[in-house]
Amino acid sequence: MANRLAGSTSPYLQQHAGQPVDWYEWGPEAFEAARARDVPVLLSVGYAACHWCHVMAHESFEDEATAAYLNEHYVAVKVDREERPDVDAVYMAATTAMTGQGGWPMTCVLDHDGNPFFAGTYFPDQPRHGQPAFTQVLQAISEAWRQRRGEIADVAANVRAHLERQKVTSQRAESDFSAEGVVERLAGEFDAAAGGFGGAPKFPPSMVLEFLRRVEDPRARHMLQRTVAAMAGGGMYDQLGGGFARYAVDRGWVVPHFEKMLYDNAQLVGLYARLGTALGDRVARETAAWMIRELGTAEGGFASALDADSEGEEGRFYVWTPAQLVDVLGEEDGRWAAAVFDVTDAGTFEHGTSTLQLRHTPDDPERLARVRAALLAARERRVRPARDDKVVAAWNGLAITGLCDAGLLLDEPRYVEAALAAGELLLRLHVDGDRLLRVSRDGVAGRHAGVLEDYGCVAGGFLSLVQATGDTRWLTATALLDRALADFRAEDGGFFDTAADAESLLTRPRDPGDNASPSGTSAMIHALVVAHAITGEGRYRQAAEEALATVGQLMSQAPRFAGWSLAAAVTMAEGPLEIAVVGPAGPERDALAAAARRRPGAVVLVADGPREDLPLLAGRTAVEGRPAAYVCRGFVCERPVTDPALL
Repeated sequence: MANRLAGSTSPYLQQHAGQPVDWYEWGPEAFEAARARDVPVLLSVGYAACHWCHVMAHESFEDEATAAYLNEHYVAVKVDREERPDVDAVYMAATTAMTGQGGWPMTCVLDHDGNPFFAGTYFPDQPRHGQPAFTQVLQAISEAWRQRRGEIADVAANVRAHLERQKVTSQRAESDFSAEGVVERLAGEFDAAAGGFGGAPKFPPSMVLEFLRRVEDPRARHMLQRTVAAMAGGGMYDQLGGGFARYAVDRGWVVPHFEKMLYDNAQLVGLYARLGTALGDRVARETAAWMIRELGTAEGGFASALDADSEGEEGRFYVWTPAQLVDVLGEEDGRWAAAVFDVTDAGTFEHGTSTLQLRHTPDDPERLARVRAALLAARERRVRPARDDKVVAAWNGLAITGLCDAGLLLDEPRYVEAALAAGELLLRLHVDGDRLLRVSRDGVAGRHAGVLEDYGCVAGGFLSLVQATGDTRWLTATALLDRALADFRAEDGGFFDTAADAESLLTRPRDPGDNASPSGTSAMIHALVVAHAITGEGRYRQAAEEALATVGQLMSQAPRFAGWSLAAAVTMAEGPLEIAVVGPAGPERDALAAAARRRPGAVVLVADGPREDLPLLAGRTAVEGRPAAYVCRGFVCERPVTDPALL
């Protein structure tokens, strides 16, 4: 049996490479084999840090009997959703249409043209809670394929027709955008007791929180402050090592789904740094340090995720019992730590274990620091969760922006240095002329083309490096934006998620809604706005406005899934502010730059004197030898100021 997954750049595919299932990667070879054998295609989609993906792999794909049946009656295809978000998007839409819900692992059965006629998520190895066993599902579908092919063809045609009808078209709002109206709608969904929005499970609403940060409204400020404090104090935040888990399974942010993703932390490190509070500064520093320490790769980029499991158990690396605290810290400090971190005899997780929470800062910060250091050192001796070390272009772009913001606002040059290293890796491996490749691993670029989110997030990251360093080499961002405008744009001014020359799937994905990370559309809008502010190229501003108009209805009616577009809309209504800080380096210039960077959504460039290669800095000079700040909108500037308070 050929091992077709062994050479993949995806750690998720490599996890399955040694299984008895005769896996194919997604591509024409699999469908040709299915057509030649007259068997259906079983498509299994997941990702390396997915707990239930591991469970199904162990129960079913590693089982010799199950694998033998699967190999005889199907062609099996394995897809890493993080490597092929386009394939994932198309078949997740089918799964939710057919079952009413989605998730990973995703299991679809396809005909020879890729049309799905059966879909689900995790299937157990034995019947459980009314759910059939995976082998029962395989047998029933195989029988239907042989004996009721006409019914299957009808189902496949109906699903395909449904997906065609569900294609996103323009959602231009009939009325002007109203930040007040959006805040009102969000307030109606806000969990006043626990922070966040809606009930369990709760995902960090990073992009919505950034929108709230940019709105001058006391309700917005309250929702923001309550939520960032609740997330940082709960078990979803790693109270010892820093960094956030992917989501909380409960309303109160107590128990996480323990995988830690780059895309979450890349956004949250910047958000917390931009708060300008003691809590925000602490969490941003801890999260940045965790990203660099645990996700940094030898090539300078950032790995995708840490697994939820270690030693075959979810969360084992992170949870504690009172007795374990005493073993590490001694009786007195152990009991004190149990009270501080809400570690109880009954436990807040499984088997009497507890996540660590820090709802209140104790009166003895030195003792807290000593205890945390001792527990972290002890935890380092545990078996660590596995790391998905592939580098995803979009998420590294987000990390660059987050680390630039944290480095500049917290005066931590090493964060900017880490962002620069990630940018260099993207330039070296992922940027091919004006096109992007989505993934690399161990210094080798993968073959998959970048999707819209890659272009938007990488361009945004490069533009953050322009602001952090003043180096115009990072204006490579504009070439990426030009390519995206040429290859991804729809007739109404919005964007498709795949390029015009990308592989043809059932439908061409187009989803402007944010999920755990910004949609390609919202990432592009932000990058276009910043590109205009730096270069003065009006076509970028026009493209941003046209794209924003296509998500007007989404912003008004479903703001929880349009946070990044909403943040852009608020900034665009104000300008954004373009601030040039010019003059000799020193404390005065640093103070002006710090004040400028605290303005939500502002684009800030700092230089010793005027620069013609950056239009925002052209003609800007110091005032009587003192550093000065020029505050502009659309390159129309107010009189320069030299006093940070006046700025």
